[in-house]
Amino acid sequence: MTTVPTRPLQSSVAIEDITGLKERSLGQRLLSSQPFWVTIALVIICAVMAWDQPDAFATSDNFFNITRNFAFIGIMAVGMTAVILTGGIDLSVGSLMGLVGVVCGLILQAEYHWAVAILAGLLTGAAAGAVNGFLVAYVGLPAFVVTLGMLSAARSLAIVLSENRMIYEFGPWGETFNAIGGDSILGIANPVWVLAILALIFGFIFNFTAWGNYLYAIGSNEDAARLTGVPVRRVKLQAYIVSGLTAALASVLIVGWQGSAINALGQGYELRVIASTVIGGADLMGGQGGAYGAVIGAALIEVIRNSLLMAGVDANWQGAFVGLFIVLAVLLQRIRGKRSA
Repeated sequence: MTTVPTRPLQSSVAIEDITGLKERSLGQRLLSSQPFWVTIALVIICAVMAWDQPDAFATSDNFFNITRNFAFIGIMAVGMTAVILTGGIDLSVGSLMGLVGVVCGLILQAEYHWAVAILAGLLTGAAAGAVNGFLVAYVGLPAFVVTLGMLSAARSLAIVLSENRMIYEFGPWGETFNAIGGDSILGIANPVWVLAILALIFGFIFNFTAWGNYLYAIGSNEDAARLTGVPVRRVKLQAYIVSGLTAALASVLIVGWQGSAINALGQGYELRVIASTVIGGADLMGGQGGAYGAVIGAALIEVIRNSLLMAGVDANWQGAFVGLFIVLAVLLQRIRGKRSA
């Protein structure tokens, strides 16, 4: 009989304890968040460069160039985040950019409507992502091997389709297609608007939808997620399709901005995309990451690149600095993980 009144008392105490922990963690969550510190680093670098080179760095033209340049990487990084959350990786996004660009260029060259070219490009990216996802989720092949194979296959197909030449004659709809990726609204490049909208959409999806919860659950513990009824295979397939779609979208925008399509488009971009997600707080083991982190990671890499150029550092050293930041980001994750444990 005595247990009846004590159980509600224990429950209420537990609830109060949990609530207290949540209140304390809300105050500490920001300080323990890697995207927060990446944002601080970004602000500091911008402030230093604006003070050191106000006539070069702190100009509207340079701001326009920086935001436009990192928008393409940021768009792909948001899609890559979905894959990394499941504990996977997609090494093919750079090659998919080249393939999608060639597909769009050929369709425009054949004088089809610009909307047909964009749709064909997006379908190409989705199809490649579906192949990756099927082989990873349903066949059980390692994501590294599958997407590495797609990297080679997509680049080879782009070379074959383009006959190893640049495609720049976009037909009667070329001007409109170029405007989609090359114009601006309110002084901000169109790709930046696309990135902002995409980040908001996926930020909501990752945090407030069942599909987003499934991604985190799979990356945290795939076996446990499967036992609780999560459709693991289907969600993995969809994550790789999303990655292929965002790579295709970035390709459409960058081809429109450049006004030409080449099969070498996106070469090496997969490393910058993965770097953006890792720097922004994504864990390559899965279960951790977010849309904002992907965007701020891409922004930091581009600001570093731009700052090095402003400082007169040889462009060949850029990869070394980016690599250093990747290692530091992973090290910070390990340190935070040990503290939380």
